[in-house]
Parts: sequence; structure tokens; C-alpha cells
Amino acid sequence: MGAAFDPKKLTAEAIGAFTLIFIGPGSVMLATANANVTLVGVALAHGLAIALMASALGAISGGHFNPAVTIGMWVTRRIETLPALGYIVAQCAGGILGGLALMVFFPEGLRNAAHYGTPTLGPGIDFARGVGIEAILTFFLVMVIFGTAVDKRAPHLGGIAIGLTITMDILAGDPLTGAAMNPVRALGPAVVSGVWTDHLVYWIGPIVGAVTASLLYHYLFIEEPAAA
Repeated sequence: MGAAFDPKKLTAEAIGAFTLIFIGPGSVMLATANANVTLVGVALAHGLAIALMASALGAISGGHFNPAVTIGMWVTRRIETLPALGYIVAQCAGGILGGLALMVFFPEGLRNAAHYGTPTLGPGIDFARGVGIEAILTFFLVMVIFGTAVDKRAPHLGGIAIGLTITMDILAGDPLTGAAMNPVRALGPAVVSGVWTDHLVYWIGPIVGAVTASLLYHYLFIEEPAAA
């Protein structure tokens, strides 16, 4: 049990997910309330949250903070089944706690702004298009994770490249789907807002994109065998 569910790793994953939800959707709430926060600010808030947490906690847990990333690592045999399940539970718990923190600590006037930052599909984006966009955005993210953090030939960039990819994706995708790239990014705010419209988009799309990128990098680009 101890080996499968390492409390240090699970705590690190929960903290990373908490940070993403408190900072990311928090910035969306501020932007919606016209508090001098723009789309660039929202993108940077998300990107910096993950860049800094991945740099700080990556040595402990690998810095997934995202069920789709964990599933990508699982399909390429970089994490075993029970630890992967533990990671996903910890990530979801951290994300929900982040949403609750927004509800408790943000001023009353901001609490319902943009439904606590819950991502939603933009005008003209139906379920299928939403899944496709989230899959492509997450494909970019996981490709960068493999290329800068997993591959032993990777440059030592910490979480900077990963955070910049999130920033890039939000700048392009936020008006279309909210650019979640992470099921927890949708789950945490949805729990406190009660807004579950098209919620499956933010599970199906990121998982499809993450698995595709993981398998592609694993079988086409990486040179050393993965750990069993």
C-alpha cells in the first residue's frame, strides 16, 4: 500500500492541482469582473501556476497535476495502475479544494463571476468541436512534457516550457472552449458552481490528446526504453 500510494507524491499532486484551480479560475473571475485582468493575464496565470509548481514539485511526484497527463504516462508504462489511480484521486481532490477556496476566500461580488471560472464552449462550438479542440491543445501540452521533462535528452527547463505551452494554448483556445487541457481544470470550478454543461468535453478531449501525444512520442521519438 505504501509503495502504491506514496503520501508525499499524492500530496504534491494535490497541491499542484489546488494551485492551478485557485490561480487559474481565480484569474478568470477577476477578468470577468473587469478587474484589470485580460486574456493575456488569464493565460499567464494558468501558465505560471503550472510552471512554478512543476518546477517546485516535479522532483517529488513528476508534476502531473492533470489526470490526462497521468493517463498518458500510464499508457506508456511510466506509472503503474494503482499509483496512477492514486494520482488522479489526489488531483481531483486538490482541484475541488481549490474551487472551495475560491468560494470561501474570494469577495462575494466575484463568487459567481463566470461560474467560478468553469470552462464553457464558445459560440459556434458544439460538443464534437469542443472535444477536438481540447484534444489538440492537450496534444501540444503533452508533447512538450515528453520533450522537455520525460526524454532524458531533454533540455533542463524546469516547468517553464510546460507553463509557456499552457499560456500559448489559452491565448488561442480560451474563447473557443476555455482551453482547460485538464479534467481537473473543469471539475474544481464545476463542483462549486454547479455548472456541468458539456463537462465531458473536458475529460474526453484532454485524455484523447494526451494519449495520442504520449504514444506518438514514446514510439516515434524517444530512444531509451521506458521503465516497466
